Amino acid sequence: MTTGTPAAPWRVAGLPGQKPPLTQFGVQPGDGRQVLRVATDASYGNLVLDTPRLPPGPDSLLRWSWSLERGLPASDLRTRAGDDSPLKVCALFDMPLDGLPLGERTRMRMARSISGEALPAATLCYVWDRLLPVGTQRANAFSPRVRFIVVSSGEARPGQWTAFERRIASDFRQAFGHESATVPPLMAIVVGGDADNTGGQSLGYVGDVILRP
Repeated sequence: MTTGTPAAPWRVAGLPGQKPPLTQFGVQPGDGRQVLRVATDASYGNLVLDTPRLPPGPDSLLRWSWSLERGLPASDLRTRAGDDSPLKVCALFDMPLDGLPLGERTRMRMARSISGEALPAATLCYVWDRLLPVGTQRANAFSPRVRFIVVSSGEARPGQWTAFERRIASDFRQAFGHESATVPPLMAIVVGGDADNTGGQSLGYVGDVILRP
């Protein structure tokens, strides 16, 4: 990535019919390299990298690093009113609907029909959360199609970078294994931040997002 707006093949995406403004993304120097700036302002948005639709193997690794300059003081992933995160890195899986409960299958088909998009049936997000301890896993307050794993916890730590390495096939099995006997193909990798529910503002930086097959 070069300084300025994130370039293709990365693309910015919001929710179908989204009303809040989009989270702002930009590339700039930081920590001796080029990093992605993620700024929320009562906003929602993702930076998406579509991937070849291949199932991740047992040794597939997702690596990244991030630093949080300003967090969201009202965020609380346990509630809908607080369902915001200043930084997240997500893996979107093309999971078949067969293993979902009937109600979930119906809702997914309706959402896909209304939006006209191939919405993923399984999204796994690694997040920074203000309250929940590192290692916490839980479903999104709005949809069980999204599961969170807390990898950073607490208030912002300006200037402090943390690096991560996750085996996404293993994490998928922990989050969605009761709904799918196999790890489905990966659709995309997403970097984002949102503050649309709390109306807050946050600022963070993400660097070195790497998917190793």
